[in-house]
Amino acid sequence: MIQLRPMQAGDWPAVSRIYAAGIATGHATFETDVPSWEVWDQSHLPEARLVAESAGEVRGWAALTPVSGRCVYAGVGEVSVYVDPAFGGAGLGTRLLAALVAASEAAGLWTLQAGIFPENRASIRIHEKCGFRVLGTRERLGQMNGVWRDVTVMERRSDVVGRS
Repeated sequence: MIQLRPMQAGDWPAVSRIYAAGIATGHATFETDVPSWEVWDQSHLPEARLVAESAGEVRGWAALTPVSGRCVYAGVGEVSVYVDPAFGGAGLGTRLLAALVAASEAAGLWTLQAGIFPENRASIRIHEKCGFRVLGTRERLGQMNGVWRDVTVMERRSDVVGRS
């Protein structure tokens, strides 16, 4: 049985292993290396970090990074969701993202955004299931291994935060 809970520093070895597996696919991120816990911890919002655990093992994780240091964007977060490849296709990514949406709203965020490689159809579907919409494609946004990559930009606006 999968349980979702807040991420702890002690989860980092499993979280970083899952992150490394995502990096290795070439379709999850422009990142090429997993950062140290200290670097990762400083760059992610503390209010919205989750892990999915089964039989005492972390099977996936989700977290948010701020999109800007400017106060006007304090309610906007960038989504990261990663699932252990052995547990892909079982709905775990959708569960993690739905819980991350709820945690973000509890923390007062009104907009979530995601940048997803168009080839990562599973991630796009998961985001759509959780209320994200495609805003468009940023063409040739960056290079990976000498190849230009497009990025599909998705957004979810809260129905409960930022409505006035």
